[in-house]
Amino acid sequence: MLEPNGPLPPEIYWRRRAAAIGAVVIALALVIWAAFALLKGGGDHKTDAKASTPASAAATSKAGASGTPDPISAKPSGVAASGAAPAAQGQCPDQSLAVKVTVAQPTYKTGEQPQFGIVITNISSAACERDMGSGLQLVQVQSLDGQRKLWSSTDCFPDGTPDMRTLAPGQQAAFTVTWSGSTSQPNCAGERVPVPAGPYTVVAQLGSVRSSPEPFNIA
Repeated sequence: MLEPNGPLPPEIYWRRRAAAIGAVVIALALVIWAAFALLKGGGDHKTDAKASTPASAAATSKAGASGTPDPISAKPSGVAASGAAPAAQGQCPDQSLAVKVTVAQPTYKTGEQPQFGIVITNISSAACERDMGSGLQLVQVQSLDGQRKLWSSTDCFPDGTPDMRTLAPGQQAAFTVTWSGSTSQPNCAGERVPVPAGPYTVVAQLGSVRSSPEPFNIA
């Protein structure tokens, strides 16, 4: 450091330099303290913002427990409900379905039990669901000309276990029905007797959708 020069004693100049340096140090300390105070204030503001989140959550939880959801919690619930695709699709209307019946073999001997296949197809362009329980399906054996009914699957078994099926466009649901070969009447009234040998047809139906008749023989 340069030696002080001047008419006054050197001690005076050293004291002045020390005072000037002290003032600079104090000013610098004040600037650092002010900056720290500002940073600390900003940090406290963030802490308050975070603390308000649990408070809001607690209010929402309390409202939900009372059975009256606040508008904020009700809005996400609405979005979740609208996104539930299966519920929105609903039941398959009759016009979206096609029903086909088949016979396992063209001819059965008297005393044998004919077996029929039922295929239900979603012919629409959208997936849908439908209860296809046995109590809702109708399988009926008729005379060859269709004028006389001999047996119906719902005469003696009108109730059945629900069978809800979801079908994509073009998807099929298949079922099998075995007929005893005997006649039947509504409510299973009267005597059931074996049908005589001859030609017959079988039809299947779900709702108002009816299949084409399929012929078969009993020999």
